[in-house]
Amino acid sequence: MRAFLILHGWDNHRPPGHWQYELAAALRERGERVVYPQLPEAATPDVDAWRAAAAEALREAAADGARVTVLCHSLACLLWLGARPREAAVERVLLVAPPSPGFVSGHAEIAAFAQLPVSRPDGALIVASDADPYCPEGAERAFGAPLGIPVVTIPGGGHLERTAGYGEWPSVLAWCLDPGAAIVAR
Repeated sequence: MRAFLILHGWDNHRPPGHWQYELAAALRERGERVVYPQLPEAATPDVDAWRAAAAEALREAAADGARVTVLCHSLACLLWLGARPREAAVERVLLVAPPSPGFVSGHAEIAAFAQLPVSRPDGALIVASDADPYCPEGAERAFGAPLGIPVVTIPGGGHLERTAGYGEWPSVLAWCLDPGAAIVAR
């Protein structure tokens, strides 16, 4: 049995049209178990509250021995890298558009996330744009090389969210269903 845990980023209230919302719907239509919580106080997140909510959501996803694929966007990437629940049920992790600690530390509402000591999760893959204003130095430099995580770079994709054109994202759905599938630009 498998399950998918989807964690959103800063100020994201899981709007229709965002790739995570569309992915959750597509997976559910296929009969997959999907846990996609609204993290508390999305506009002014608290590390401990988000950590607790993510741990509870992971327990729900891993119920009945399910193997879990975690999909994080933006600030949830830093949460997972720095404060993730340690859980053997997690099989794969997709980190999409992680913001750099330098960017995060410059915003009082989320600065505490920049202080988390990041480490490499097993089975992780980063997908990021080469034009993400939230990670100006690039995901390879900020996370890939230092943590030894493979990075797929999407040319000109911005922050890989709804306003950048990332609603339905067929290759992410394909990757969820088949770990060997490549993730490409929408």
